[in-house]
Amino acid sequence: MTILVTGSTGTIGSQVVQRLAAQNARIRALVRGDTSRAKIPAGVEPFQGDMTDVASMRTALKGIDTLFLLNAVAADEVTQALGTLDLAREAGIGRIVYFSVFNSALFDDVPHFSGKYLVERVIDAQAIPATVLRPAYFMQSDLMFRDALKAGIYPMPIGGVGVTMVDIRDIADAAAAELLRRERASHPLPRTTIELVGPDTLTGAEIAAIWASVLGKDVRYGGDDLEAFERQAAGMMPGWMAHDFRLMLRAFHRFGLIPGKDSRATFEALIGHPLRTYRTFAQEAAANW
Repeated sequence: MTILVTGSTGTIGSQVVQRLAAQNARIRALVRGDTSRAKIPAGVEPFQGDMTDVASMRTALKGIDTLFLLNAVAADEVTQALGTLDLAREAGIGRIVYFSVFNSALFDDVPHFSGKYLVERVIDAQAIPATVLRPAYFMQSDLMFRDALKAGIYPMPIGGVGVTMVDIRDIADAAAAELLRRERASHPLPRTTIELVGPDTLTGAEIAAIWASVLGKDVRYGGDDLEAFERQAAGMMPGWMAHDFRLMLRAFHRFGLIPGKDSRATFEALIGHPLRTYRTFAQEAAANW
């Protein structure tokens, strides 16, 4: 039995591949080219393809029992996801784990959230036996702020409602565990949803205070100016993406990312260990700086 991992060399996908390989699973890793192929661990089958290339995906899905469907924020991510789902059904794959996002139904005006919610609705409408993983904000996203933090500012304008932040290592543990659970089952398992959340729900000011404690210096929250955020982000990414993230942060300011009552317990039961805290992440990051 073989698991196909899309997004296999990205932030989450690469860690999922490593964990599956450690469990001696048979893995086919979708890669875009030779540079990506070189990142695949020994013993894992690389397959060069693209989720917008139907012919390559048909071939990639041949002989696959379980699919990990992960696609990054992209202008055509809905096309990638729905096309791949349809080809998986065509190939008779009855074991699927889809990597969605937390609050996808609530953040209906945020493109990359609403796109993932559409995919979830298709999964339900077509009765596809799948697990939908809904991760919250990645703690490791804040590593990009090293220079700002050293200068005494936490610049991500996440607002004051509260955002649950999750360590990507815990996310990868959950994805691998759920893929193996479905892969090893004697028959396709029922549709389920798992929220991947952190142990704490934090405001921008609270995160700044954690960094101040860890770094042993004053760190202040940079505030909630979303126009300034978009302007700065547009210098580092396509304009459509910078605006998408601005809309996400606007939703953070209104709704936050607040876990369900049982989300943490369900997550910890799946991975078999306590969730990593933001403070632990910050301490590890600071030690490497």
